[in-house]
Amino acid sequence: MTYLDNTDVAEVLRAAQDNLWLHFTRHGAHAGREVPTIVRGEGAYVWDIHGKRYLDGLAGLFVVQLGHGRSELAEVAAKQAQELAFFPLWSYAHPKAAELASRLAGLAPGELNRVFFTTGGGEAVETAWKLAKQYYKAVGKPLKHKVISRQIAYHGTPQGALSITGIPAFKQAFEPLVPGSVRVPNTNYYRADEITGVPGMTEEQYGRWAADRVARAIEMEGPDTVAAVFVEPVQNAGGCFPPPAGYFQRLREICDEYDVLLVSDEVICAFGRLGTMFGGQKFDYVPDMITCAKGMTSGYSPIGAMIAHERLFEPFKNGTEMFAHGYTFGGHPVSSAVALANLDIFEREDILGHVTRNEPVFRATLDRLRDLPIVGDVRGAGYFYGIELVKDKDTKETFSADESERVLRGFLSQALFEAGLYCRADDRGDPVIQLAPPLTCGPKEFDEIESILRSVLTDAWKLL
Repeated sequence: MTYLDNTDVAEVLRAAQDNLWLHFTRHGAHAGREVPTIVRGEGAYVWDIHGKRYLDGLAGLFVVQLGHGRSELAEVAAKQAQELAFFPLWSYAHPKAAELASRLAGLAPGELNRVFFTTGGGEAVETAWKLAKQYYKAVGKPLKHKVISRQIAYHGTPQGALSITGIPAFKQAFEPLVPGSVRVPNTNYYRADEITGVPGMTEEQYGRWAADRVARAIEMEGPDTVAAVFVEPVQNAGGCFPPPAGYFQRLREICDEYDVLLVSDEVICAFGRLGTMFGGQKFDYVPDMITCAKGMTSGYSPIGAMIAHERLFEPFKNGTEMFAHGYTFGGHPVSSAVALANLDIFEREDILGHVTRNEPVFRATLDRLRDLPIVGDVRGAGYFYGIELVKDKDTKETFSADESERVLRGFLSQALFEAGLYCRADDRGDPVIQLAPPLTCGPKEFDEIESILRSVLTDAWKLL
């Protein structure tokens, strides 16, 4: 079927070309050709304006955990909008935000009991840094304001979150940014030899080395000046870097030793993406703050949150101290209602169990691609994987800038989409393909992903 119901297809495509400013998009790539336009979704699939079907191998943008077309979530949104469409959380509460805060506090590890709502992940990261700064001022440590994050890590686009982001190309156009952000090595074990300069480390040795670089950075900056460390359970940018065994346990020790807050940025990794409700639970660590968004509503309405340990709320509990920060649409009644319904479905359909049971199947299916000469590494966890592409498997030689431009952007992205798979071909770091399908997928969808990747990557190899 085509998308024609009372819609002028040509007019939609014209408006997309002439009026819509797309995010993170080279508009020059669409010059002379129409902007791909997605009009509906059902389960793990989406359809474009011409009626062609694609497997959503990225869950929209690591978002649509329960799949597309869940009428129950749409109905909950409509009902809440009729009852109370909007009211702010500025000195007032409304039932759905309060209920959702309680639900999230109950699901979060340790004493992470205080939920500050935002409308997205970047805002949650911004909130966490601002809270860290003010908290230390309130407890008599006013110099503690710096943050440490990992190389190539992405933490959002607001000025503070962008400062924490470790991708130079994303930052240069907007500098000067917020001062006080320091970078340390990430957990890319595939590239451990070149990162450390010490060949042959075991995964555990590399994890300890990488964590100890955080301690060294704190010492170099001065412990009295460092407020927080921001890390993702599985780092997204660079291509799904999982933590080596023991990495987070060592990081927790370091943060406790130097009185530095450990912030777990789980905008992607929370809400089942790794098979646990929160990403830290997958790797057995308890942070001081969690930032989250995306999967909280499976994308059916925008919401995000910063979840803080109870002790971080103490300075604001009594007296006149105020966290002078907020967002008009944070904890929106409709979004809060949808999030609660989304979590209900998680429980009813045992989504976490489904991901945990199928994680080995997904990994094994993607591992079949290792026989291709262009595939250097397959890594990740849960339903969140990266496939690193190389020119030489033995030496791990990566693409040149010209080859990335020609093969990754010039061919792979478009070829995968034309073959019926929506995913991400990226080179923030080394060239990778990222996969994060809806959490309802199973072996049938995994096989379809592998089949399309095998065909397109075989063609891509011929271009090198």
